[in-house]
Amino acid sequence: MNNLTFICILVFLVLPLKSAETEYCPDRFQGSSEPDDFKEQDESENHEFEFEDSLLWESDHSNKVLVNVDAFGAVGDGVSDDTQAFVDAWEQACSTPKSVFLVPEGQRYLVNATRFKGPCADKLIIQIDGTIVAPDDPKTWNPKSPRTWLGFYDLNNVFFQGNGVIDGSGSKWWAASCKRNKSNPCKGAPSALTIDSSSAVRVKGLTIQNGQQMNFVIGRSASVRVIGVKVSAPEDSPNTDGIHITGSTNVVLQNCKIGTGDDCISIVNASSNIKMKNIYCGPGHGISIGSLGKNNSTGIVEKVVLDTAVVRDTTNGLRIKTWQGGAGYVRAIRYQNVKMENVSNPIIIDQFYCDSPKTCENQTSAVEISEIMYLNITGTSRSRVAMKFACSNAVPCTSIVLNNVNLQRKDDTVETFCSNAMGINFGYVHPSAECLSSSDKDKTFLQEKEAAATSSSEYIIHTEL
Repeated sequence: MNNLTFICILVFLVLPLKSAETEYCPDRFQGSSEPDDFKEQDESENHEFEFEDSLLWESDHSNKVLVNVDAFGAVGDGVSDDTQAFVDAWEQACSTPKSVFLVPEGQRYLVNATRFKGPCADKLIIQIDGTIVAPDDPKTWNPKSPRTWLGFYDLNNVFFQGNGVIDGSGSKWWAASCKRNKSNPCKGAPSALTIDSSSAVRVKGLTIQNGQQMNFVIGRSASVRVIGVKVSAPEDSPNTDGIHITGSTNVVLQNCKIGTGDDCISIVNASSNIKMKNIYCGPGHGISIGSLGKNNSTGIVEKVVLDTAVVRDTTNGLRIKTWQGGAGYVRAIRYQNVKMENVSNPIIIDQFYCDSPKTCENQTSAVEISEIMYLNITGTSRSRVAMKFACSNAVPCTSIVLNNVNLQRKDDTVETFCSNAMGINFGYVHPSAECLSSSDKDKTFLQEKEAAATSSSEYIIHTEL
C-alpha cells in the first residue's frame, strides 16, 4: 500500500468531524476574566441530543415556578450555614414541574457537602447567579461525603446556567496534600462540582474555582453539553483537574477556559464520543486522556475529538498516559487546529506513566493505543523533545498520523522521540518524525477498512456529537 492510500484511509477513519473555523483562543487567561480575543464558536451545531426550547428561562420567567433559596431561609452572607435552605429549596424545585432553582446574584452562600438527588420533575433549571462557597477547613468536613462537595445525581433534561461562581475554598486542602508536603498522608479530597448518573444535561456560563481536588466531574452520564464554562485554580494546587470525564458518552465541551494545577481536561475509563471545541488551557498539565490501566485495570477511551484550542504555559500539551500492566485500548483520537505556546511535551504518548512515590514495576501488558491523528498543531515547545511516543515493546502504539505539525523552540532545536511507535507523517512536520515506523499490522488494518469503505460507510468511527 502506498503512502497516499494509507493517508486517505486513515483520514476516513478519524475525519468525520466537519471542518471548523480555525480561530484561536485568548492571548491571556487570568482568573475568570474573559480574554479580549477569545471568539466563542457557534453553539448551533447538530448534536446527537437536543434540549427542549422551554428549558431556556426567558427574562419574564413565564411558565416557570421560581424557587429561591432565600425564601427557604438562606442568609447569603458567606458565614451562616445555608445548607439546609439549599436542601429544602431543592426538594421543592425537584418535585415541581418547570421549576427554577435560583441562587440569586450578589450573595455568597456557605454550603456544606450536599447531594442533590433526582429524578426530578420535567424541565428543571438550576440558575446560579450568586456565589456558592465551601467550608474551608478539612478538619470539619462531613466524613460521610469525603470525595464530593456539590453532587447532582440521577438528573434528566436539566439546565445549569448563570453567571455565578462555585468556589471550593481549596487552599487548606492543597496544603494538606502529600504532593505539597511529602510528610503528609496521601488521601483524596472532595471534587467541587459533580454531575453523576445523569443524561441530557446542559451547563452554561458558570465559573468553577478553587476545587478542593477536581473542580468539575462528569461521571457515568450521557449527553452532557458544557458551554462557556470557566474553571480556575492556582498553578501549584495539586490534583485540581479542570473538567474530569469518566464513564461518560456523548459529551461536548465548547468555548471553555481552564487554568488549574493539574490536567485542564482529563478523560478516563469507559468514556467515548467526546468532543472538545474552542478550548483554552493554561496553566496546568494539558489536555489528557488517562491515566488508564493503574493497578492492572482495564481502561477504554475512544472516539475523542479536540478541535481548535490554545494550550499555553503548561507542563504537557496533548497527552495520552497509561500505566504498565493495564489492559484495554485508546483509539480513534483526533487533535486538530491546536496552538501551543511555551508548552513542555507538546505532543506526548506515554505508556510508562508512573505517578507514584515508588518506582513502578516493569510489566509487559499495556493499554493498546492506536488510530491517533494530529492535524495542524503549531507553536513553541519549552522542552527539547517536542514530540514523544514512548510505547510498549509488547503492545506498540500503531496508526499514528502527523499532518502539518510545526513545533519550534526559541533559540534551540527540537526533536522527536519514538520507541515502538508506528505510523506516518505527511505535509510539513517539524521536528521530523521519521522515527515512526510502519508495520504489517497497520497495513492489514487499513486494508480491511478500505475494503469496508467500498460497500458501506458504517465503519466510520466518529460522528458529529
